Amino acid sequence: MSARDAVHWSLYARLVGVAALWGGTFIAGRIAAPQLPHFTLAALRFWIAAALLLPLLMIVERGLPRLRPRDWLYTALLALSGLVAYNLLFLGALERIPASRTALVVALNPIITAVAMALVFGERLAAHRWVGILLALTGVCLVLARGDLTLLWQRVGIGELLMLGGALGWAFYTVVGRFALRGEGAPSPLAMTTVTALWGALMLSLGMPAEWSRWQFDQVGWEAWASIFFLGAGGTALAFVWYAQGLQVLGAARTSVFNNLVPVFGVTFGAVLLGEPILPSMIIGGVVALAGVSLTNWNRG
Repeated sequence: MSARDAVHWSLYARLVGVAALWGGTFIAGRIAAPQLPHFTLAALRFWIAAALLLPLLMIVERGLPRLRPRDWLYTALLALSGLVAYNLLFLGALERIPASRTALVVALNPIITAVAMALVFGERLAAHRWVGILLALTGVCLVLARGDLTLLWQRVGIGELLMLGGALGWAFYTVVGRFALRGEGAPSPLAMTTVTALWGALMLSLGMPAEWSRWQFDQVGWEAWASIFFLGAGGTALAFVWYAQGLQVLGAARTSVFNNLVPVFGVTFGAVLLGEPILPSMIIGGVVALAGVSLTNWNRG
């Protein structure tokens, strides 16, 4: 194995880890959402992430990076789309449908992102990569429809539509992230993630005063606080840095394909931690999704 292949396989492993961490966020959000209002919960998530990322950035890069005006603009757009809009829609969906079902809708991300990349960057995917994307999407649809694709559209409600809006926001985040990391002088993935988390925490905090009367500290259980910490530390600080590394090396279309694994992890974690059932269609669909991700990232050259 060449050094370049070793780097790519290491990155692939991290992107699978991202999918596992994000699969866990659906469980954590399902636990915390009923106990804390949305702006407050999401703001706490990103304040925790920023508190962990900022000292790490100071250690790794030996100080704060010098950001250009365009970097501030890009990170603000990233926060608005991938942190504020996505998280508010994500939490709204979790109030209406099970965690495993909410996770399944993110399978639309690769399709939306691939189309966006073709329109914005003129990026082209080889035929086998398109087949891989469609195969992965088919696998997740099998899970969503419980093995009968004719029932797929009958199972789409408000919760699924909210998560679809979240998927659109995340696709926008992915495309803007590609712009933000391009060219000389671009911030590192760690720096970009840290500043984006700070932007997100500040933006979401604007909505917190309107929610102060809707919750009390002593009525929030330890499970909710543990879930919020996981959302900030694992689902944001670690996962967003690894995802940004994927954007920088593999590009937006190939990186976003790993989102197909999020529903697989979400369904599995939902069964183990929340007692949600695992059906044969979930196993079959998960295998098909994994095959699609492998095909999409297969380099024939």
